[in-house]
Amino acid sequence: MPLARFYCPIDLETGADIRLPVAAAHHALKVLRVRTGDRLVLFNGRGGEFTALVTHCGKDAVVVGDLEFHPVERESPLAITLAQAVLNAEKMDWVVQKAVELGTARIRPLTTLRSVVRLDAGRAAKRAQHWRNIVVASCEQCGRNRIPEIGAVIALPDWLGQLKDEAEQGAVEAELRLILSPDAPASLRKLPAPNRKLTVLIGPEGGFTDDEVRATATAGFVPVALGPRILRTETAGPAALAAMQALYGDW
Repeated sequence: MPLARFYCPIDLETGADIRLPVAAAHHALKVLRVRTGDRLVLFNGRGGEFTALVTHCGKDAVVVGDLEFHPVERESPLAITLAQAVLNAEKMDWVVQKAVELGTARIRPLTTLRSVVRLDAGRAAKRAQHWRNIVVASCEQCGRNRIPEIGAVIALPDWLGQLKDEAEQGAVEAELRLILSPDAPASLRKLPAPNRKLTVLIGPEGGFTDDEVRATATAGFVPVALGPRILRTETAGPAALAAMQALYGDW
């Protein structure tokens, strides 16, 4: 049975004794019922992982020792950004979780003209923190030792403007940019293979407006279809990620 994994955003060193951070200790004690003598896996998001032995369990504290480093990496050779129009809570949570499992490097939540979900600044900040928690939990579950980036909610035009500014400053390497559209003439198999970087843009339930489609084309996004069937927006992103991993990634 695989060892339980815990994200510990602290310095970890071979042979050290450490006290687990509060969130990790609570999960270990209250959810997984960890006991003294159990072995765990710890990672801090900087690459690799540590096996550790539980030496003490208190009411609210877990102490581990005998740390041993293992240079294990499970990142995809593709640096994929999933730009997803914000969905309702349950659907968006599912997309974030599956995107992490499928190896995406970063997630950009977007608002568009036809977005059903509208978030004020306070709600957007709370949702962003909630999604970050899902990202961490997904990494613990799927074995990733580096934490994918998830950005703050941003309007589509502002995000496209950021991409333009970064390109003009030479701050980004060449990438393949795709926008999913059921009417697109091209399929994934007909596109050139990405060098390494890839961005996949997914619209809201009502799709993008014509003006938004034109703006993405100006930004270098290529329309692409995922087969002859229309996919729900919460299905499209994970399906595209899976297809790209199968074609060019580590599947």
